[in-house]
Amino acid sequence: MTQPFDPSKDSDKTGGLDRRRFIKTGVGITAAVMMPTLISQTAAAAPASKSVTASTLGESGKRVLVINAHQTHHGISEGRLNRSMAALIATEMEQKGYTVRQTYIESGYDINEEVEKHLWADVIVTQSPVFWFGNPWIYKKYIDEVFTAGLIQQSFLSGDGRSKDDPSKQYGSGGKMLGKRYLLSLTMNSPRAAFNDPAQHLHQGRSVDEVFAANTANYKFCGAHVLPVFACFDVISAPEVKQDMQRLKDRLSKEFG
Repeated sequence: MTQPFDPSKDSDKTGGLDRRRFIKTGVGITAAVMMPTLISQTAAAAPASKSVTASTLGESGKRVLVINAHQTHHGISEGRLNRSMAALIATEMEQKGYTVRQTYIESGYDINEEVEKHLWADVIVTQSPVFWFGNPWIYKKYIDEVFTAGLIQQSFLSGDGRSKDDPSKQYGSGGKMLGKRYLLSLTMNSPRAAFNDPAQHLHQGRSVDEVFAANTANYKFCGAHVLPVFACFDVISAPEVKQDMQRLKDRLSKEFG
């Protein structure tokens, strides 16, 4: 059972295509390094690595994948806040009639199973702390592995959207995740005032959505509809955990009924 977050005890900071196709789609991974491992892992991947039973199928339109991207740094960020928020998301979505599947990246994962989970889900929610103005590196590794497998299998996308026969087709419009919705939920020690204010030194007027576009762009590139980012601010300096939990509940109700 997930323990409630106690700010006095914890804080959260803010596992083909050829090489030419990789370059064409703009994937920033060296094929010579990534392809041998990923091809061996995806060669037997259609069907997915684990079968989906009737109990996990869920009603179409009511299936959600919750990804916990937290990475433990002992004495600094133990993860209780993000575990509590991921558990809240799962519970709230179940109460709304959704079938929920979860991934806790730090506990390990199977690349092909994660591809299958993404294809299964109608809604994908990532719960993540912010470390050095981005997601933990294990999350970036997860995205590189899972989305590259989805690219190799041509299940997430078939290209970058551009066409020599139709110049109107834009870069980033070739995704196959159409109809899926993606929500990024963040915990950070940045204050709310650091965003949307041109007078602020660091972000200079940029919004939370703009600052974390590197995360949401992965899903938008693959065709998913990206929802506005949900953020909890000042989680170390001035935590308001109870209020943040209620705001998250309200946001889930607004987006998902």
